[in-house]
Amino acid sequence: MRESPYTLEQALGMCWYASDTPGTGGRLRESAEDFVVDEISPAPGNEGAHVICRLTKKDWELQRAVREIAKQLSISHRRIGWTGTKDKHAVTTQLISIYGIQEEDLSRVRLKDLEVVPVGRSTSPLTLGAHQANQFSIMIRKTTCPDLARVAAEVSGTCAQGLPNYFGIQRFGVIRPITHLVGEQILRGDLEGAVDCYVGAACPDEPVDVRQARTAYSEDGDPLRALRSLPVPLTYERAMLHHLVSSPGDYSGALLSLPPRLLSMFVSAFQSHLFNMALSARMERDPEFFLPYPGDRLLFANGKEDTVTESTLNAARMQVERGRCRVAIMMPGSRCSHEKGDDDRTISLLIDSKGIDHESFSRASTLVGTRYDGALRPVSLNTDIHSVIEGPDLKISFSLPPGQYATTVCREFMKADPRDMI
Repeated sequence: MRESPYTLEQALGMCWYASDTPGTGGRLRESAEDFVVDEISPAPGNEGAHVICRLTKKDWELQRAVREIAKQLSISHRRIGWTGTKDKHAVTTQLISIYGIQEEDLSRVRLKDLEVVPVGRSTSPLTLGAHQANQFSIMIRKTTCPDLARVAAEVSGTCAQGLPNYFGIQRFGVIRPITHLVGEQILRGDLEGAVDCYVGAACPDEPVDVRQARTAYSEDGDPLRALRSLPVPLTYERAMLHHLVSSPGDYSGALLSLPPRLLSMFVSAFQSHLFNMALSARMERDPEFFLPYPGDRLLFANGKEDTVTESTLNAARMQVERGRCRVAIMMPGSRCSHEKGDDDRTISLLIDSKGIDHESFSRASTLVGTRYDGALRPVSLNTDIHSVIEGPDLKISFSLPPGQYATTVCREFMKADPRDMI
């Protein structure tokens, strides 16, 4: 095990690597073709009002792609569903569902580096997490490790045993990793602070004019002035500011001017941050973080939950080693749960320190229109790696179930600045 030296990863709770090898270094995504994602999904049927399509895109953010597809079909973007949000700077293939169109309507969709092909029909829309897995083929360019073959083999072994199942940097925002900070303000009931954070928090990787406009808003809180200086492509920030110009002080309305899926992500990103922090604390206590101890929660493949006790410890370890269940951490929400072990205590201390409780999640649910009950997430992931060395470049191929991050695997190999992995 090795500690991450990067301030950004530490801030996002991604404090440890499971492997102790030096990093390969290098860069991800020198071109979109270096990061290929293929969604593995059940075969669609052939009846129903939802047309199931195979969407292949390069260098497209999914929600932007959905809006543009909807525009070309002259329908609401809310009629389009999907099972997972894939990477932007990549070549990705996935299924989407489109309600109330005919297959021939898709001939109107003509967008560069994007293809939509009908493959079936369904009586219901696709929903998040309904796919089976994602298959990745990733090229790490220009590695700097003098013993690349040995390091790749050792990290591949660690990947098969267990990596920390962190939420990756994409969960918090690649250029602006602030999504969880907005969620924290919402949970604290400070809606003005949430708007100020989303509009006014400047980040170093943004263009200079954007940073200046954000800083000005942070300092004077003038929505009209900010509208005049924020670039037009920042549509979400501008929608919030337009609302504040017409309805001064209505920060709730400003937040509700955002697309529902984006708005719902803020609080869930804060839950993700808590999970990362608790997982890092667990790893600091024990490098074999994936093994169960008394008080740990267990999550089985069929969704069944259990708690480890002194008397069931040996049986729990056998179940974990056979892959029938995993140790999991409960991300907090509106549903009250009793503390059972060290992970629960870590979570309780974190939310108490921020003045947040279960009722905070209930209030946020009412505002956002999304339930935040809390959920178990496994502490570890494991996958078989196929690797090929091509000079200074390392190609790795593997698959992961929904909700797990390919960059979690890549960071174990690279141990590089997270900005080299976006």
